Amino acid sequence: MRLNVLYRGPLSSCNYACGYCPFAKRKETTAELRADRAGLARFLEFLRRETDREWGVLFTPWGEALVRGWYRRAMRDLSQLDHLKKVAIQTNLSAPLDWVADCRHDRLGFWATYHPTEVARDVFVSRVERLWERGISLSVGAVGVPSRLAEIAALRSALPAEIYLWVNAERGRRRRYTEEELRLLKSIDPLFEINLHPHHTRGAHCLTGETSFTVDGDGNMRRCHFVDEVIGNIHDQNWSHALRQRLCPNTRCDCHIGYSHLPALGLAERFGEGLLERNPLAKSRGR
Repeated sequence: MRLNVLYRGPLSSCNYACGYCPFAKRKETTAELRADRAGLARFLEFLRRETDREWGVLFTPWGEALVRGWYRRAMRDLSQLDHLKKVAIQTNLSAPLDWVADCRHDRLGFWATYHPTEVARDVFVSRVERLWERGISLSVGAVGVPSRLAEIAALRSALPAEIYLWVNAERGRRRRYTEEELRLLKSIDPLFEINLHPHHTRGAHCLTGETSFTVDGDGNMRRCHFVDEVIGNIHDQNWSHALRQRLCPNTRCDCHIGYSHLPALGLAERFGEGLLERNPLAKSRGR
């Protein structure tokens, strides 16, 4: 049986200053960073000893994790474990990439977000291409801010056609997208419609808490990032007893890392081995 786990420790700092993000340019104390590093180490020890099943891991930090060496080393080490089939991360790709050479490339995944106010397009594209040329599965995307759609379209043109570019609908925008904007967005991201409207989920069967769950720095298990209830702890001997079929208690879900686990949407089949890094084209490259 394969389990997917989304890890989010206490790290909440970021080296970018995006205006829409509460973690922009936030700095942590030495003690806070030490606690994050320790939590990650305990998580890795858990995965190393759980060899009786296959695993997929997605790091979903509040801020940017790859600027911290312990996350780069964690991805390298996890990629070498036989029972770890995928280790992926959400990242702005600003950190060094030399460490990737020491990883198993067929086990890596990158969910790379483009922030046009923080990095030049050509610099970002060159980083994406470095990973792509190594045969690493990745997706690239951006928030669909109406004033930046031309820049997102330019990014689409600059990337290899084989790289999936997703667009997240901007939440809390003051107006609806125009018909012209929607046509452009759907031409950039064929799956944009899935993210555009929240999915009504109360009472719906969801695989979170069953074949997928989240873990925080203390080892606490939750079914997903959007349901606060703690269902167990990975450092308890009987942690796996917490996994069972569940119905969603929330009214709606509007994030890929949540709604992708709804069997009714069929996204697990559509994304295949690229589900964690949000890459529906992963299968086409022999993965």
